[in-house]
Amino acid sequence: MNALAIITARGGSKRIPRKNIKEFMGKPMIAYAIDACKDSGIFDEIMVSTDDDEIATVAREFGANVPFMRSAKNSDDYATTNDVLTEVLEQYQKRGIKPSVVCCVYPCVPFLDGEILRLAYDKFKSSGADGLTPVVKFSFPIQRAFRIKDGFLEYREPQNASKRSQDLEPMYHDVGMFYFYKGTKLNGKNIIPYIIDESVAQDIDTMEDWKMAEIKFKVKNEL
Repeated sequence: MNALAIITARGGSKRIPRKNIKEFMGKPMIAYAIDACKDSGIFDEIMVSTDDDEIATVAREFGANVPFMRSAKNSDDYATTNDVLTEVLEQYQKRGIKPSVVCCVYPCVPFLDGEILRLAYDKFKSSGADGLTPVVKFSFPIQRAFRIKDGFLEYREPQNASKRSQDLEPMYHDVGMFYFYKGTKLNGKNIIPYIIDESVAQDIDTMEDWKMAEIKFKVKNEL
């Protein structure tokens, strides 16, 4: 197998109950991740790792595979993404399947599309790197960030307080959408960035985030 997409979607979301299959602008949230993977044309298989029967049913309805259910051990609040991916790959290896490229895709990515995945994949494959992480530039230079100490503001890096924004090194943060890995190197050290536009970066952890995503979606799609 060349490329495997693993969409990680457990059932126990707390702040937005049933978030991964909650309807978002006309279809279940996880459907956007599945459709983006399908539209990219990259993957030999798109699978969903879940502990939830309803999520599994919805995933299959939209064209993903759920060849096995996630273990209880990797379905609690303390399991990491790495734990989940390792479990999935071990199960595939038991079936004699060893993908050369693995892409972890999070389930709440309504602004992800096939083109973004394809371009990121092409960059990753041509780089020889161990992994690729999508990032977005901080909108404000973090070198001039404040912290609160004893009730008063102070610069975290006082030496940068008077510098112009354009003279400070741009800094980036993980957007939490997807990650590419060499199939055998989930913990590789040579990770390259894929810089994406801020308009497609959106955390969806609270109902306020959800409402903001709906507004952005309507604007982006001129609804």
